[in-house]
Amino acid sequence: MELIIDAGGTVRCIYDESIRLHVLGVPQIARASHVEPDSTGRWIADLTPVSGPTLGPFDKRTDVLAAEVQWLRANWLTQTASAEVLAEP
Repeated sequence: MELIIDAGGTVRCIYDESIRLHVLGVPQIARASHVEPDSTGRWIADLTPVSGPTLGPFDKRTDVLAAEVQWLRANWLTQTASAEVLAEP
């Protein structure tokens, strides 16, 4: 789990359960995407909650989840913006 800490001490990360975030303060958790099957049973990730694209379709849910995390790391995690902790689906 990557934690990005700004000069004011605000922590930003892609949520997972490897670190108990409440020990750092009261987390603000917001959804980064909506991962859903489409009408054919393939998987898509809608990243519009963080002004991102729709990824997919993918045959496997694990593949779309990996693509979602890759996109978030490359395009959202290190941006300077208001701090949020985003939940992985």
